[in-house]
Amino acid sequence: MAESSPYLTATADAYDAVAQIYADFVRDSLDRLPLDRAMVAAFAELVRAAGPRPVAEAGCGPGYMTAHLRDLGLDAFGVDLSPALIDIARKDYPDLRFEVGSMGAFDVADGELGGLLSWYSLIHIPPSELPPYFAEFRRVLAPGGHLLLGFFEAEGGPVTQFDHKVTPAYRWPIDELAGLAREEEFVEVGRMLREPLEGERFRRGHLLMRSGPTTDTSGMA
Repeated sequence: MAESSPYLTATADAYDAVAQIYADFVRDSLDRLPLDRAMVAAFAELVRAAGPRPVAEAGCGPGYMTAHLRDLGLDAFGVDLSPALIDIARKDYPDLRFEVGSMGAFDVADGELGGLLSWYSLIHIPPSELPPYFAEFRRVLAPGGHLLLGFFEAEGGPVTQFDHKVTPAYRWPIDELAGLAREEEFVEVGRMLREPLEGERFRRGHLLMRSGPTTDTSGMA
């Protein structure tokens, strides 16, 4: 995946420009989201049960979700396009590892990760550019490794661009996003749709998936 893609540069620059404001805004955002926390907790439990492998947060921003994964017992590190956000993450969570980079090109070996979290980070990728990201997620996850996506859901409509406060973003129909993952042999484990809370504009979608081909049951009675 080309690291010089214009949308990657634009996204990094946009978050660099508001890094501290954004970090202050999201730092405690999980506190009032019990359903969202439950999905992340389920993801962490499944990853822990599979054995001790590292977990990446793709598009980690200021690192608060990476720290939450650590608190759930995972060996977590974060990757983000924005150098300014990575600087904040390193300052706020000096015990964790954070790297400037693209979630479309992780600096890890094939099958190295036990889990991967993309928490409202795929939303900035143009729809036509998204499939290779799932291929990269598939590459870095161990067989049976788990992927959790958090995103804004389209509520019955098509993929729709909207005026995100930092940089352009997209709302996805949950079935369509799950379909893209299936094309890379991700198997859906569960999903959750949450209606908007006060102060939120859109429904939130969560997809929990496992890396690996669907079991062939054609020969079973």
